[in-house]
Amino acid sequence: MAFVVGGCRSGLGARTSARQATATRRSVILMATSKKDKYSITTLPGDGIGPEIISVTTDILKEVGKRHDFSMDFTECPFGGAGLDAAGEPLPAETLASCKSADSILLAAIGGPKWDGLPREKRPETGLLGLRKGLGLYANLRPAKSIKQLLDASSLKREVVEGVDIMVVRELTGDVYFGEPKGIETKNGQRVGYNNMIYHEHEVTRIGKIAYDISMKRTKKLCSVDKANVLDVSQLWRDVITTMNSDYPDVELSHMYVDNAAMQLVRWPKQFDTIVTGNIFGDILSDEASMLVGSLGMLPSASLGDPSGPGMYEPIHGSAPDIAGQDKANPIATVLSAAMMLKYDLDQPEAADAMEEAVNKTLDAGFRTGDIMSDDCTQVGCKEMGEKLLSFL
Repeated sequence: MAFVVGGCRSGLGARTSARQATATRRSVILMATSKKDKYSITTLPGDGIGPEIISVTTDILKEVGKRHDFSMDFTECPFGGAGLDAAGEPLPAETLASCKSADSILLAAIGGPKWDGLPREKRPETGLLGLRKGLGLYANLRPAKSIKQLLDASSLKREVVEGVDIMVVRELTGDVYFGEPKGIETKNGQRVGYNNMIYHEHEVTRIGKIAYDISMKRTKKLCSVDKANVLDVSQLWRDVITTMNSDYPDVELSHMYVDNAAMQLVRWPKQFDTIVTGNIFGDILSDEASMLVGSLGMLPSASLGDPSGPGMYEPIHGSAPDIAGQDKANPIATVLSAAMMLKYDLDQPEAADAMEEAVNKTLDAGFRTGDIMSDDCTQVGCKEMGEKLLSFL
């Protein structure tokens, strides 16, 4: 049973132990609590298809918890457009407080035409930037791994995308999105808009450390993407990442300008393993990389930061308001985001593996939502896809 507290719908229960960093257990990039019997999860369904895909995902989390001897208390809070409608703010104070006190956060999607005309400070996306900053989530992990059952769904040739396995590590709280001063002013009778692309050395160092650590667990190939031939801020980025390589002598470091990286991702993506880049370049390149596998509806992401606080997990797609409420949404990216949450925040890797295996078995059985539909497969809606995933756990 759920009840309402301060605008958030919450299951009974509270956090039972302090969060612990995991550097001694697995890797400094992880932010897990100690393994326990019950977890506190704040869910942010958001807008559009968000409530549909969150509903499917929480049902699966409940079931996988039963099978792996843990439970979850879910606290649902308004965020994005839903936050604006409920409290007049895209990030209500009570929502941020619930996120800070949780073991982990599961976000669906935000935004839609209803709120596009609002002042920037009132738009759903501003709430997302505020949530990242409020929680100190400075590292965005966006995997782009080809899925054997969906190779023909990609717009690129099979031989180009087969075997692609890329991790994009995007810095999340600096760069042009947060640089000051910024604004729109009138000068000499015309409006002038400006933003500042700013990075401090410590910001580059901390995201670089995460990227190097991830690279060490993969193929030990790291490509740093910048625009150092034009931008001073990118020259600083390149200098810091290069200096750090002496601490990771086993990692093969390369550098690439962002325009070339965008081209190379579609020319021959298998040349990349781990990519590290700044906020705006990462925003663009990670979306480009995601389309290598055929659909935004298949890819998860994790946003991590201070190990003393929760991480946030979300699909990389948007709120798809054009299909909201029609049972057409693909919930798989949200389900896989929840699997990342089990791995990185909750120290339940076996449960995460079970969820990922359920996705593989469901695809092997030929079930598809409309965005990934192909010949000789069975099309299902969002709710039925959830039922199939449950059946294959």
